[in-house]
Amino acid sequence: MKNIVGVVVLVMLLIASTLAVAQTQRIGYVNSAKIFQELPAAQDAQKRIDAVAKPYQDSLEAMQRELQARYEDYQKKEALMNEQTKRAEQQRLIEMERQFNAFRVEKFGAEGAIAKETEKLLAPIREKIKNAIAAVAKDEKYSFVFDKTEQVQILLYGDASHDLTFKVIDKLKRGK
Repeated sequence: MKNIVGVVVLVMLLIASTLAVAQTQRIGYVNSAKIFQELPAAQDAQKRIDAVAKPYQDSLEAMQRELQARYEDYQKKEALMNEQTKRAEQQRLIEMERQFNAFRVEKFGAEGAIAKETEKLLAPIREKIKNAIAAVAKDEKYSFVFDKTEQVQILLYGDASHDLTFKVIDKLKRGK
């Protein structure tokens, strides 16, 4: 009997301590996409990324137009070509397409020039935003802060009173 009373008391204490911990922990969320939109440094970085990407995009489009024109020319003249000329022209088209794809991957791929430039420019901004989120969370006594953007819905519901987005934006704009 003493064991049962001891177990019941232990379970009650465990439940009470769990409820006490749960009541002291606050959970908030931010919209990181909105923070990026509002941050002048992020807007400047995006302009710089766009400026770097523009010449590559123009070159890629020129290569694509040239490849398309060459292919259309081949189709028009194919009936008049002998087998050796057809094979040679097909090889040129295949090589042009290979160069086009290699350029696209080199400049726009996951490890390409644009991705590297993007990471170089945005990494310090992300770190600054992360530090501001941590500072706001500490100031407001939040234990956890989730991200809720239009594209990625990790947080399925959040009471608007726990949205820290504008406090983070304010902290970043004030520079404190």
